[in-house]
Amino acid sequence: MKYTLLFFLLLTSWLHAQTTADGFVLPQPGKVFAFPRDHGSHPEFRTEWWYVTGHLDSKDGHRFGFQVTFFRQARRTDGQTLHLHLAHTALLDARTGRFLHEERLNRAGWDAASSETTLAVRNGNWSLRLDEATQHLHIAATVNGEALLQFELEAVKPLVIFGKDGVSRKGASATAASHYLTWPRLKTTGTVKLGTTEHAVTGEAWMDHEFSSSQLEAGQVGWDWAALQLKDGREIMVYRMRRKDGSSDPASTLAVIDLNGKVRHLARDAFSWEVLGTWKSPRNGAQYPTQIRLRFEGESFELKPLAPDQEQDGGITRLPYWEGACDVLDPHGQTTGRAFLELAGYAGDLTGHLAPQAGK
Repeated sequence: MKYTLLFFLLLTSWLHAQTTADGFVLPQPGKVFAFPRDHGSHPEFRTEWWYVTGHLDSKDGHRFGFQVTFFRQARRTDGQTLHLHLAHTALLDARTGRFLHEERLNRAGWDAASSETTLAVRNGNWSLRLDEATQHLHIAATVNGEALLQFELEAVKPLVIFGKDGVSRKGASATAASHYLTWPRLKTTGTVKLGTTEHAVTGEAWMDHEFSSSQLEAGQVGWDWAALQLKDGREIMVYRMRRKDGSSDPASTLAVIDLNGKVRHLARDAFSWEVLGTWKSPRNGAQYPTQIRLRFEGESFELKPLAPDQEQDGGITRLPYWEGACDVLDPHGQTTGRAFLELAGYAGDLTGHLAPQAGK
């Protein structure tokens, strides 16, 4: 009997360790992913996002960078769980430097939803869905009533799961982790209607799907993230978790995806992140390191923004961040790929938003 009681106490302790203080699930090693279910929503986790960024070209000579992102954030109050759906869209006209962006925030229900069985998320008339028959993704979104985006996306490389044993570490704490799924290269076709002019476009996109119950831990204030699509067929994903003293957290990593979709992770001390230039926001004074150089294993890549001001100003969330389309240059200044760069936490410490109380 006493052994049964001991087992029960140990099991209860283990179960508590797998959740946050308010009962949200923490990512665990060894998760077996099942699709299309795991492309969908995971309400047992606090935070989730479906993040699509891409570069597009039109036959009439226009080049665009775009972002369409859907977020789900859960809150628990008085035993009730409330799911909030935030969404961002952005469009850069690289020829003019004009940058449009919009945010939305709705409660789960009539105006916003995310399926738990497949990839189907929406916020108002913005949507991202998977056609299970063709395995193609479909995006429909507007930006401030000034632009209309309609895209079809087809994976040309297999889905990637970042991290070790299915868990992407963001810090030493058990709570600072996520399940991180990515389509690193999506052939994209569709239209961009800007004003009264419609542009037929083709290009490539990158899609992240992450779910977790905390992305940061004590001492971390934000992150720098980049996704590179190189002309040689490789992709690079890198994130630098920033600590309050400006240093890179040991959990920072760089991942190289080879031609066949195989992933290789490098530790923090195996790559360098060098700031070459900054841009200061006229709206909040934040200084963003928007031009950087990555070095690893004898290779060097410079990320050069297509326009300096690609800041999402955080009108609803009051959490501004910089998310921008970039060219990738080799050491000789030749374009060797395209990228997106995300810089978060420069206009305010993110700890209180993405680092909830540790687990029980």
